[in-house]
Amino acid sequence: MSVKNHYNGTLNPYAQFQKALTLEEVLGSPLIAGPLTLYSCCPNSDGAAAAILCSRDKLPAGGVRPVKVAASVLTTGAYDNKADITSWELEIRAAAEAYRMASLGPEDLDLLEVHDAFTICEIIHCEDLGLCQPGEGGRLVEEGATELGGRIPVNPSGGLLSKGHPVGASGVAQIVELVWQLRGQAGKRQVKDARVGLAQIMGGSKEADTRACTVHILTR
Repeated sequence: MSVKNHYNGTLNPYAQFQKALTLEEVLGSPLIAGPLTLYSCCPNSDGAAAAILCSRDKLPAGGVRPVKVAASVLTTGAYDNKADITSWELEIRAAAEAYRMASLGPEDLDLLEVHDAFTICEIIHCEDLGLCQPGEGGRLVEEGATELGGRIPVNPSGGLLSKGHPVGASGVAQIVELVWQLRGQAGKRQVKDARVGLAQIMGGSKEADTRACTVHILTR
């Protein structure tokens, strides 16, 4: 996961880290909290992101390629407050509502930007967002499905692991990446013929009722 996302970061001029890593470098980096090493964890970053949101009738004439917000969902807390470290119930709820709102499913997605604060997170997100069955996220990654050029690229920007995690700006930065991708403006990391993108980000304590998750689906 870290190797994939750091490679993607080499293609993103806005990424904090633009150096490819080998598996040996990731596994051999300093231990943070076993089994997570330094390169298994995202950096806290300085950064900013911005997006303009308007109704269709307010679009300026000429030269604008708008991207449609097909779904925007926020979920908080957890109905049963279950402390499950292999899945996030509020993410599953957010994804289900977003797919319903957009009249789309995970099979319709062309790319995703997800909250990969740690390497395991991206695997869990792949499962919770419906890209594969529970327990099959690791296999999805091993098969190369989430790489650039794969069946469903995840974090072509480099994700938080490589692009960086400026916390309050991270969610909007995901939206910006999706807009660039759907407009065909992502340069060397462009996902071919991208038409539908999903952004997911979350935060809060896993043990308390302070959790929050957002899922957005954009289309062109």
